[in-house]
Amino acid sequence: MSSETAEHTAAQATARTTGPAAGGTGAALPLTVGFDLDMTLIDSRPGIRAAYLELSAQTGTYIDADAAVTRLGPPLDEELAHWFPEERIPEMADRYRALYPTHAIDPTPAMPGAREAIEAVRALGGSAIVVTAKHEPNARLHLDHLGLRPDVLVGWLWAEAKADALRAHGASVYVGDHVGDVRGARKAGALSVGVPTGPCSEEELRAAGADVVLPDLRALPEWLRAHAASLA
Repeated sequence: MSSETAEHTAAQATARTTGPAAGGTGAALPLTVGFDLDMTLIDSRPGIRAAYLELSAQTGTYIDADAAVTRLGPPLDEELAHWFPEERIPEMADRYRALYPTHAIDPTPAMPGAREAIEAVRALGGSAIVVTAKHEPNARLHLDHLGLRPDVLVGWLWAEAKADALRAHGASVYVGDHVGDVRGARKAGALSVGVPTGPCSEEELRAAGADVVLPDLRALPEWLRAHAASLA
């Protein structure tokens, strides 16, 4: 990154994370960092694969579960459209969500660095929120099972729709693995931090407008400390 680009990114970050305080002093706002869930905080591929295989077995409809888990990010209905006619998608979505707690929670691990990433936000006096396209009750089951404790969880929001929740909770940074997460962050006016740990490559995340791309969440604490220091 050139020095000119770095200065521009830092200026954008400062504009997004500072503003007039209640007393009009212009002090920095409290740090709130948003996280996507699937393939950002959790590796949901084993669990989602198991849930699709069970749905396939119960309905007698072929589902290529291995292909499905390469496309994680968009809403469930988009994946089900590969396997079921349009008129059956609402029914199958409900059935999948009902199967999910039994088949998808136990096999799903945290992504490397997930706990440390949340702790890094807290260590800076900030709040960590999760904004995900996943059915919120099932997202909560994952977080509880893995002992991940964000301050806020908001589900059923995809891509640009995530911006409403990010703005509502004052998130100045949003971390995600998908180009849809980049679009949501940009619409919210938040700094977009991409991690190519899901279906989207570093090049795709940058092309979508990610401000920063890290190799994975293990790199986030160091980056976040430097980011916070630049705003002090």
